[in-house]
Amino acid sequence: MRRAFSSKKACLFTALVLAGCAVGPDFTPPAAPEASAYDSDPVPPKTADGAQQFIPAQDIPAEWWKLFHSQSLNRLIEQAVKDNPDLAAANAALKVAQDNLGAGEAAFVPKLTGSFASTRAKASTVASNGASPSYYYTLHNASVGVSYNPDVWGGTRRSVENLQAQADAAKFQKEAAYLALTSNVVTLAITEASLRDQIAATQEIIKAQEKVLNIFKLRFEAGAVAKSSVLAQQTSLASVKATLPALQHRLAVTRHALSALAGKLPEKQAAAPFRLTDLKLPEKLPLSLPSKLVEQRPDVRAAQENLHAASAAIGMAVSARLPSVLLTGDIGSMANVFDKLFSPGGGFWTLGASVAGTIFDAGALADKEQAARDAFEVAEAQYRKTVLAAFQDVADTLHALQSDAEGLNAKRDAEKAAAESLELTKQQFSAGATGSAELFLAQQAHQQAKVAYVQAQAQRYADTAALFAALGGGWWNRCATVQSGRGPQ
Repeated sequence: MRRAFSSKKACLFTALVLAGCAVGPDFTPPAAPEASAYDSDPVPPKTADGAQQFIPAQDIPAEWWKLFHSQSLNRLIEQAVKDNPDLAAANAALKVAQDNLGAGEAAFVPKLTGSFASTRAKASTVASNGASPSYYYTLHNASVGVSYNPDVWGGTRRSVENLQAQADAAKFQKEAAYLALTSNVVTLAITEASLRDQIAATQEIIKAQEKVLNIFKLRFEAGAVAKSSVLAQQTSLASVKATLPALQHRLAVTRHALSALAGKLPEKQAAAPFRLTDLKLPEKLPLSLPSKLVEQRPDVRAAQENLHAASAAIGMAVSARLPSVLLTGDIGSMANVFDKLFSPGGGFWTLGASVAGTIFDAGALADKEQAARDAFEVAEAQYRKTVLAAFQDVADTLHALQSDAEGLNAKRDAEKAAAESLELTKQQFSAGATGSAELFLAQQAHQQAKVAYVQAQAQRYADTAALFAALGGGWWNRCATVQSGRGPQ
């Protein structure tokens, strides 16, 4: 009866230990900022030119880049996701964190070890004062041991909580790497398209100015214009030609960068050439609620899990200052002959329990606990910084899209006016109604206006892509997209 009562008490004690509260703070995710808008100025329902419309609370497709309707871009991103080394490293880092979590969870289960030893020895006559002669003997020993550290203070639970948070952080860091990769590919593809169109526009201007130069030369030979006019036109033409090498160099660098993102050497072309005419500007743009942004941004989620890991580390530090319990048990058998190793009479067993704690360490464990609390404050500040940067990204991009719409209209009108002015000036020059100086100015204005218009078009595409990235990129929809085989419509 007494033995049964003792067993019940032992079971009750074990249950209380396993179900007890873990030391240290229980982590609570930070609340989303109380923001009803991204800026003090309300976001209009459409851009200034009406070409793009903001849809509040609309979800973001996982493959948002397909909204640009470029098959070359889709294939390039598919290749980059497959072969990019940064994304591969993020995937490997996630596996490392998950493996460490699995190893940490093993601490909840008793550790079982086995051993076998076989020795051959000679007994000395000295040990028996010569009473018995020396002899040889063999001893075989086989045993199984069990050891277990009960999680009395919850230190193991906090350790596993810390590892789980690290694994979750690695998962969101992987999503952040995926988002950075896809958005960088889109941005570089737009940059390439812009550079190619700028080069094409510059080459057209060069051809037009070469025709004008030929006219100047003919007139000079006929004595209709001075030599200075011919030299001025040659200078203008050379100035335009001088802009080509820089554009071509930037194009080559951009193509090399795209190859690197796709996991290829520079000599390998990652994709077909991109032109702005190959891309379609998305007309409907999602605008997530501010309260949802912290859930959608993978960098914010990773910062939150780092904060969670820092919180669990405090509990680990507190637990380290408290006594630890170790339960051990061994069972085995020994014999002089291997065949009789498990025969009756050779068995043995031991049971043990120990409690150990630090009596004096000059405050080392206390300092470690304080360091863990300080590290939590660091992670908390970094989390706040990440949240602020996320809201700033969205606000900046929304302003940029409005500015792009207004600027694009102005640059389109400027390019059209400059082209008309140049054509009119050419006619007047041919009729002798204007001089060469006016023609040079008209040519320069047209060149600048045409290149500026191409740049404005590309900037609008880039800022549109930046909005999708700033809102999180729709990573939470990727599993459903992959399983169904459907992308955004």
